[in-house]
Amino acid sequence: MTARLIDLEVLAGVLSAAAWLAAAGCAAARRRRPAAVLAVVAVLALLARIGLVVALGRAGWWFVQDKLTVTLPLAAVTAVAAGLVALTARRWTAPALAVAGYAAAAGPVLALFAGYPAGWGTGLVTAGTVALAGVVTWQAAGHRPRRAPFVWLLALAPIVLGAAVAVPPPASADDGGHGVQVSSVRGPDPEAAAASGIPVRRFTLTARTATVALASGQRIQAWTFDGRVPGPALEVTQGDLVVVTLRNADIAAGVTLHWHGYDVPVGEDGVAGMTQDAVRPGESFEYRFRADRAGTYWYHTHEASDRAVRLGLYGTLVVRPRAAADGVDLTLPLHTFGTALAVGDRDQPTTHAVAPGTPVRLRVINTDDGPHRLTLTGPFRLVAVDGTDLNGPGVLERVAVRLPAGARVDVAVTAGAAPVTLHVDDGRATVRLAPAADTPAPPVDTAAWPTLDQTRYGTPAPTPFDAHSRFDRRFTMVLDRGVALADGLPKYAFTVNGRAYPYVTTQTVREGDLVHLTVVNRSRDTHPMHLHGHHVLALRHNGRPFTGSPLWMDTFDVQPGEVWEVGLRADNPGVWMNHCHNLKHAAKGMAVHLAYAGYQAASHHAHGA
Repeated sequence: MTARLIDLEVLAGVLSAAAWLAAAGCAAARRRRPAAVLAVVAVLALLARIGLVVALGRAGWWFVQDKLTVTLPLAAVTAVAAGLVALTARRWTAPALAVAGYAAAAGPVLALFAGYPAGWGTGLVTAGTVALAGVVTWQAAGHRPRRAPFVWLLALAPIVLGAAVAVPPPASADDGGHGVQVSSVRGPDPEAAAASGIPVRRFTLTARTATVALASGQRIQAWTFDGRVPGPALEVTQGDLVVVTLRNADIAAGVTLHWHGYDVPVGEDGVAGMTQDAVRPGESFEYRFRADRAGTYWYHTHEASDRAVRLGLYGTLVVRPRAAADGVDLTLPLHTFGTALAVGDRDQPTTHAVAPGTPVRLRVINTDDGPHRLTLTGPFRLVAVDGTDLNGPGVLERVAVRLPAGARVDVAVTAGAAPVTLHVDDGRATVRLAPAADTPAPPVDTAAWPTLDQTRYGTPAPTPFDAHSRFDRRFTMVLDRGVALADGLPKYAFTVNGRAYPYVTTQTVREGDLVHLTVVNRSRDTHPMHLHGHHVLALRHNGRPFTGSPLWMDTFDVQPGEVWEVGLRADNPGVWMNHCHNLKHAAKGMAVHLAYAGYQAASHHAHGA
């Protein structure tokens, strides 16, 4: 609903601007009646904007701040001025109507290009630009003010002053304070762990370019781990010490390993330019961490990842409990190659032979930049999200599960005599569970099935904190698009609180703090937000509390117009990325650091988002 109101308010602004400017054209041609009708339309559109802004305000101040402080007052003042001019000085009616049009147009322009928050600088630039356009229009209409230089100066001064105020000061994201280098915070020593009886699992991954053939025969030029896409499946047991040696054969951009969703020590997090240097061709790096949390995860490079993950530098990580469950366990990473959606390395329908009555766990991992829609043609339970089991998950039928970019879900089904089919995006990819490969299954249209409301799914259970707890630190992240400095240059960026990385203010905490994050999406894009090194507890969605199973996540979709409130305990010291996992968005500015006091990253300006 909020996203629709945002769009309607922009459309009302466009209509108002168009009507004012058309009225100005009619007035200049001395067509007074059409001009009057169009002016009435413009005023009605302005009133509609006001009503829509009032409705938007109920969703939060973030959605209306620029409108209430800048664009609506400007539109209202110029509309009243145009009316007064039309009544008292008809000669100048056309320029006055045009100025009202320029002011009305400022609303959509700011909404699309300026973003949140609109400060004094934005207000001055906007007002000055409207004034300057008005001066030009007035002179074009034949009016020559006696003090023309002064008038021009009066119009230009707010633009210059506002631009100076609006440009953020040079700032790196290094606000964690001088102290412990995050690169020194490493996992346990393998030799010491083995000596103390801890099982050590060793893997070696080699990053290299390769031509890979999908199941359909399509050949792709890929960046791979061990010449495969996806990379080797890493499967370990809870309690193991995981040791992975990464080697780079020929990836010129460099590579790292980020353990997506696994709360590793910060020195193992794999963020190039921040926790380590990228591994260049011919180099290697050893990662080590204790697999103390069972669940479904994945790994990928975090250097030039908007390109590198798309080309194939990713793989799966599954940590199984020591008492493994009976039945069939399938890990299903989803990835798009061009227009082909593959499940693992198969871009064609897949069938797994499963005897009737066999319990099956499907671990579905979204390695793409956008969400996927999952449906199953049979009863199922959603048993885990982002590696954490849900409490009391009920049986579901004829309902879809939304899977955000970077996120994982575990689905439990029981195989029957009739096939059970997992549909991804209503049939773009399918995985079938059947007694035999040739078991027939009727076609099923899942497009109309509703999406599961995870805020109400499952059974409530005690949590270490909730929405009413006393939080030590509170941060708000307003996600938007707009012109902002990025890497020292003005760009049309994806922004957090009006700024693009690395100019976004760091979220600084102390170890042990209880932290509250409010994430607001003012933009027209979905943003799957991913905080490294921590899981967050979902508290509220659009102001409504979660009433189902506690939902612990490391990646959550903030759709247009949505407001998420989540909490976390600051219990993993370091400096961590908190970014959109649509990796193209992260590369264009939608990233911030969460830094613990007393910890310092090696570098900040060239992280490998």
